[in-house]
Amino acid sequence: MRTIVAVAWLLCSGLAGGAAHAADTPAADTPAVASPAALPATVTLAVAEEYRLQPGDVLAVSVWKEPELTGDVLVRPDGGISLPLTGEIEAAGRTGEEVRAIISERLVKYIPSPAVAVSVKQALGNQIFVLGKVNRPGQFPMNRPMDVMQAISLAGGTTPFAALNDIHVLRREGQHETAIKFRYADVERGHNLAQNIVLRSGDTVVVP
Repeated sequence: MRTIVAVAWLLCSGLAGGAAHAADTPAADTPAVASPAALPATVTLAVAEEYRLQPGDVLAVSVWKEPELTGDVLVRPDGGISLPLTGEIEAAGRTGEEVRAIISERLVKYIPSPAVAVSVKQALGNQIFVLGKVNRPGQFPMNRPMDVMQAISLAGGTTPFAALNDIHVLRREGQHETAIKFRYADVERGHNLAQNIVLRSGDTVVVP
């Protein structure tokens, strides 16, 4: 009898130990999941820099089972949009999700639990300009964050006679315009990178 008990005890101990070992050892085909702290900074950056609407953008607005409230809407030069039942909405500077939330909130008075979708059909409002001694000067859409070096690259790079250390970014805020100096050679060598600013809609990069 004692022998049987001892054998049973050994078997149970072996099974328990094997289970504990299996729990501590990850399966070979189980993918590792990174903790939030281990995620690259670009993931957070992409979320933080969600597209903000500008005058000239075209929105596709859809309200489920409400065809008269569904269609394309232009963000006017004053930054506003207007829809039936919602009145005027200031869209410029807001994200599509923020505009969708405002529309839903205003429609609740007329439609129980409205299902609203808002997407950017055409991002025509965010534009930057690159002028002067570049290979392809002109106006360019800015559908994602873009810095000065990227804008110059988009314009085909500089010509051989460009004054690389006398580049300026012209920025208008209200009635006030400022000129932000940019030294191409410094940034190219990895120096003074803070001057390689992220451009805003309407900025003009001038390469003399």
